Amino acid sequence: MAGDAPRASLFEAVRTVLSAFFGVRRRAAHEADTRHVSPVQIVVIAIVLVALFIFTLLAVVHFVTTK
Repeated sequence: MAGDAPRASLFEAVRTVLSAFFGVRRRAAHEADTRHVSPVQIVVIAIVLVALFIFTLLAVVHFVTTK
């Protein structure tokens, strides 16, 4: 059954999303991740990381443009 597969840890899920952001991933890692990482984990972590990325860009721009 599909429900018997162990869920990925937070670190594994973050590593999966970051590797997707950078486009660097081996086939074996992709296949292993698809067995353990749930779509909900991917979506939630991706939203958090994108928000963090945008916040970082805004903070850098604010820091550079203020005197």
